[in-house]
Amino acid sequence: MTEKILKLGIPAGSLQNATIELFDKAGFHILDSKRSYLPRIDDGQIQLIMLRAQEMSRYVEDGVIDAGITGYDWIMENGSDVIEICELAYSKATSNPAKWVLVVPDESNVKSIKDLAGEIIATELVNVTKKYFADKNINVKVEFSWGATEVKARLVDAIVELTETGTSLRANNLRIIDTVISSTTRFIANKQAWDDKFKREKIENISILLNAAIEARSKVGLKMNIKKDALETILQILPAEKSPTVSSLADPDYIAIEVIIEDEIERSLVPALKRAGASGIITYPLNKVIH
Repeated sequence: MTEKILKLGIPAGSLQNATIELFDKAGFHILDSKRSYLPRIDDGQIQLIMLRAQEMSRYVEDGVIDAGITGYDWIMENGSDVIEICELAYSKATSNPAKWVLVVPDESNVKSIKDLAGEIIATELVNVTKKYFADKNINVKVEFSWGATEVKARLVDAIVELTETGTSLRANNLRIIDTVISSTTRFIANKQAWDDKFKREKIENISILLNAAIEARSKVGLKMNIKKDALETILQILPAEKSPTVSSLADPDYIAIEVIIEDEIERSLVPALKRAGASGIITYPLNKVIH
């Protein structure tokens, strides 16, 4: 009997560390990721393969691997026919979408994309960039850039470059003309693998746990004890959309409340709860939140 294995691709390069941290939060521990392109994972039904995000969707489409994590930008660039399982709201530096932007030097006379007609554009994202200009009926020459594209902004007429925060572009005195495509991380699967009962369930399980780990990143758990007669006051302080768990304590005059909140409101909420009579207030980090 053939052992059931899911071949799973995880991205090497800029997304590598963030992906391994996310898997760890989701309950999957990855070993040897810095030394091997075939790292180990503490799940005997998963075989990991580390690939560049740029080529992940092609290998998934061809069935070399069953599923993988890559960016929406590279799925579009490769024109890959794959199953998109879910969007994973994480990236190298932030939880915001990354953007491929059309960029020129600050000193350039280019003010709009129309000013680039007949000019040369350098980028790694060649096919998407060609389509972007074709859709706008602007004829340009798009050249593939072998990395360090920001340097070429003053060698050609414009570049299309990936950015999350824009910090590097500003540091190099580059100016954004337009956004070519916004991209988030996607979990994708091969169509034949998706039709396999074992592989589909395994992929769905991984998706649930990864999204639960992402959801937990922006939340904390909150516990407190209050007098019973202060319940209505406390409930008015807590976020209206939250439904706390209320438990009895050994002291019949007191109850315990537990709720999950956004971590950004913790610093203002906890003092307000203290002033309203809450005691024994505890906040704690979460690994996973599953709705």
